[in-house]
Amino acid sequence: MYLVAIAWLYVTLMMALAEATNPHGTILGAVFTLLIYGIGPLALVMYLLGTPMRRKARQAAESAAAEDANTAAEGGSEGPPPA
Repeated sequence: MYLVAIAWLYVTLMMALAEATNPHGTILGAVFTLLIYGIGPLALVMYLLGTPMRRKARQAAESAAAEDANTAAEGGSEGPPPA
């Protein structure tokens, strides 16, 4: 997944460089090319592809918190036993 993202950024960087060095191109056009064709869509795709991992991490954190709450409610493992 990261290899495709790096390759896409490389392609859009080369597109922006070509626009900046073209006699009819501008630096502002190159910046917009990089933002609109490269960084914007790539950020959206990476966010959407990362959704399952974020969901699993959130569920794991919630289940760990619920397990901690259950052990605290039962009176388990809260310090050393009384002497």
